[in-house]
Amino acid sequence: MKRVFLFLLALLMLCPQGGYAQLYEDYDEYEDIDMSTDVAMFVPAAMGAGIALIKEDYKGLLQLGKSLMAQVVVCYGLKYAIKKERPDGSDNRSFPSNHTGFSFAGATFLQKRYGWEWGVPAYLMSGYVAWGRVYSKQHDFWDVLAGAAIGIGSGFLFTTDYAKEHDVILSPTVTSEGGCGLYFSMKF
Repeated sequence: MKRVFLFLLALLMLCPQGGYAQLYEDYDEYEDIDMSTDVAMFVPAAMGAGIALIKEDYKGLLQLGKSLMAQVVVCYGLKYAIKKERPDGSDNRSFPSNHTGFSFAGATFLQKRYGWEWGVPAYLMSGYVAWGRVYSKQHDFWDVLAGAAIGIGSGFLFTTDYAKEHDVILSPTVTSEGGCGLYFSMKF
């Protein structure tokens, strides 16, 4: 629950403040959402890297790097091959959404490597990135859907389960004297 709270707090800090409209005549809420997704896209990957470093999980850190790199290569390869115009008309690199792909690659790494307690808030943040990219008219639904699929795919392709890899076992136990407890075992 603490993790969900931290992710939601980070999300609230990225959202635009309501007072801008009264202060500036040229206020554009789309720019605020666009800028917040520029930052939010990195949150799941940064959290994954931070957890990997804290756990001294250098194999996981390498897996995260591979996932992110694969996602970026595929997204930019498709962007320059397809040349789909953005909804706001600013350029022709709309398909697929790299912001969404990067965010979902980080979220998938967190979920697959460290479990759903990290994955759920990371996927919520990634959902915000996808929504924000459509809302700010940088992408349409198909762009973010393709980006999410590429990110999730690269995350699943390169990430292994930390608990299975280290033979983590946590199970309830009863002693011969009738006492209860938890058995914990982990291979280093």
